[in-house]
Amino acid sequence: MNYKTRGVCSKEISFEVKENKVVNVQFVGGCSGNTQGVSRLVEGMDVDEAIKRLEGIQCGFRPTSCPDQLSIALKEYKEGVHE
Repeated sequence: MNYKTRGVCSKEISFEVKENKVVNVQFVGGCSGNTQGVSRLVEGMDVDEAIKRLEGIQCGFRPTSCPDQLSIALKEYKEGVHE
């Protein structure tokens, strides 16, 4: 899935879900070290666990962050799968 981010430095997040596990997460733009770290940390993580851990994280004064945007993308993915 490709997700266009909102309100953060990164422009887009791409990822796959295999057997309900998050894999191949890549951010386009953003703080390279941070986005690489988030990508590696969630690799192989259960989708619901990743959402639980990432949602609501803020970046400075912003009401969202790259990790929070990933949680939103994962929620949208789940909604599409269960329609």
